[in-house]
Formats: sequence, structure tokens, C-alpha cells
Amino acid sequence: MPNMSRLLLRGDLQPHVAFGHAVRARRTELGLSQEELAERCELDRTYISGVERGRRNPTVQAVFRIAQGLGVPASDLVREAEGLLRNAS
Repeated sequence: MPNMSRLLLRGDLQPHVAFGHAVRARRTELGLSQEELAERCELDRTYISGVERGRRNPTVQAVFRIAQGLGVPASDLVREAEGLLRNAS
């Protein structure tokens, strides 16, 4: 999969990929590993990895669980993803 900067330059960024980028940014900002976030969310670490890499398109339920694990409203993550999508178009 192309890296985020290439996607932003080409304008073909997909919503689930932008969401994954927002999750990774927040997780690393908090100093959490994928495993720690997965435990907080009660999700598998490989699922978190797949979301962050844009390999998984999370359900609404998973979005809320991830947001709770990160300690932010789900709307914050979606807003961040929307900003990335706007910048990519």
C-alpha cells in the first residue's frame, strides 16, 4: 500500500484509510502501542493494525470502541479523517 504522503498527493485517499491515519496519529500522540490500544478497546491487535494501515474498514461499533480506547469522541477521529480527505482532493 502506498504511504500516506503519496495518497495525499495523488488525491485517491479513501475514508477508511484516512480514519486509520487519524487513529495511528492519536495513538502515537498518547504513547500507546497497538497492543495497549487493543486491550483498551477489547479488540485484537491485528485488527487495530489493519485499521491503521487501511486494510480494514471498521464498523461503526468498532469506531466507537477505538475512540473510547483513545479517550476521544468518535467525532474527533472522523473530523480528523475528513480533514485529511479534504486536503487530498
